[in-house]
Amino acid sequence: MEIASVIEPPGSRAAPADRPLSFAVVIPAFNEQHTIAEVVARARKHADKIFVVEDGSRDDTFAVLQGLPVAVVRHEHNRGKAASLVSGFRAAMAAGVDAVITLDGDLQHAPEDIPRFLEEARKHPNSLVVGSRWERKGRVPAVRRAANAFANFWISIASGEKIKDSQCGFRLYPRRLIETVRARHGREACFVFESEILINAARADFPIRFVAIDPIYLPQPHRRSHYRAVKDTARIFRMVAAKILRG
Repeated sequence: MEIASVIEPPGSRAAPADRPLSFAVVIPAFNEQHTIAEVVARARKHADKIFVVEDGSRDDTFAVLQGLPVAVVRHEHNRGKAASLVSGFRAAMAAGVDAVITLDGDLQHAPEDIPRFLEEARKHPNSLVVGSRWERKGRVPAVRRAANAFANFWISIASGEKIKDSQCGFRLYPRRLIETVRARHGREACFVFESEILINAARADFPIRFVAIDPIYLPQPHRRSHYRAVKDTARIFRMVAAKILRG
């Protein structure tokens, strides 16, 4: 079983109180040719360091990225979201930042919310800050809402924390968490990683904070979500069940 091995830097670091939190934005991108340029342009208004992990797209995502003001980490073949996040973490850690903000490349997250994540991280150092889409539940498709609620319930039990939105990819990870908390990131862990990291972070005594964000679901030609409600939720449930049983 593949276990994440994020770059090992020389000791944990937190931003001193007298300077701004340094951070990078990591954007996993698989078949995002219609949206990635806009995501990058909007994120650039709030971030100097942006790493786009181009995950073996079959469309023109890589071509669109050429010339954009970002660092591109490219997977020759599709390795899944978990592996893309870990590749992005490694690149960001090598850049020496205090934190990493992740958001999706399909415009389901508003980069304009980045300052709110930074503000929460400043108030609560070394916290994992997660976007929560549930303040306006009516905007979330029913199938996605049911799958997320199911996952939230069991992940809350496994983590010992009230988890408001276990599947949202808009997050701020503090450096110390990336350095010390592990989760599986092989191909089969594609959408399990973000759930497992919540559980492992909580069990390692990292506070988990939530920032309310609006859910955004775009019409075609923007591609449908890669998350498969039944299959991926089942994988998450098996991971959670194993953790509960092992204690």
